[in-house]
Amino acid sequence: MERSVLPLLHLVLLLFLCFEGIAAFATLVQPEWEFKTSLATTTKRKHKHSGLTQAECPSACQYRCSKTSYKKPCMYYCQKCCYKCRCVPPGTSGNKQVCPCYNNWKTKRGGPKCP
Repeated sequence: MERSVLPLLHLVLLLFLCFEGIAAFATLVQPEWEFKTSLATTTKRKHKHSGLTQAECPSACQYRCSKTSYKKPCMYYCQKCCYKCRCVPPGTSGNKQVCPCYNNWKTKRGGPKCP
């Protein structure tokens, strides 16, 4: 009885290890179509002005405020918004829809907080 069970146990163990190896390999290899879709959605969501670090905010705001005649207040509020939202809209004005946090932050009176 014991001799007939031993080969069966070996077979079960071997099959288990094979399936375990296949499952581990399948998680390492990502299908090409899945990679392309995940790359496309990542690229769509993010633009070059989002995900800024605090060190990048002053230069982004310097360009954003370059054409205004009120540079000091523009720089102050732009940097405040950039530190909070980690985003500065492209260009010197407008395009706020690109950064929802930047666009939706309002003053007590309901006006836009960010330049």
